[in-house]
Amino acid sequence: MARYREAKCRLCRREGEKLFLKGDRCYTDKCAFDRRPYAPGAAPKVRKKMSDFAIQLREKQKVRRMYGVLEGQFRMYFKRADAQKGVTGTNLLVLLERRLDNVIYRLGFSHSRDQARQLVRHGLFMLNGRRVNIPSMQVKQGDIIEVREANRKVPVIVEAQNVVARRGCPDWLESDGAAFKGSVKALPAREDIQFPINEQLIVELYSK
Repeated sequence: MARYREAKCRLCRREGEKLFLKGDRCYTDKCAFDRRPYAPGAAPKVRKKMSDFAIQLREKQKVRRMYGVLEGQFRMYFKRADAQKGVTGTNLLVLLERRLDNVIYRLGFSHSRDQARQLVRHGLFMLNGRRVNIPSMQVKQGDIIEVREANRKVPVIVEAQNVVARRGCPDWLESDGAAFKGSVKALPAREDIQFPINEQLIVELYSK
């Protein structure tokens, strides 16, 4: 499957915001976005006024890159969100938040969503007592996610548990780091997603 394999910090610089793609490093003075908060290139340039389409496109790219999904996957999520009852933009963000790799990241079992996706593919986690290896699985209220007992000493998981306090655990999840276990208390609401996202711009982009 196609994946972006270049420097992730370039994505943050391109979008003009921290997307927290490199985990704990993003909170330190080593963060490339803090050092060079301008788009990739030889030198900072004065940005021209962006069209409405460009603004909408950048918002969509920002969210897509933040959750680490491909263009086709993102469009599929939008179609599902549009078919559901309620506000399409909110439905879209909730579907993305409910991805298993995102939940594992939110619970503090990985430094980033990208790392969480890799750990899931290697079968290091169990969902409701069954081993899983599909990062895009949608969690439900009441689901229990835990690290397999044989994998609880994996260094990246232990390190992630030590630094999770920097970003905290959202209210719709409950994490028990000592037991390497977490649960879904409720489905996420719009107010649980604190990252600055204007989902209406994405709806307008796909509605053209």
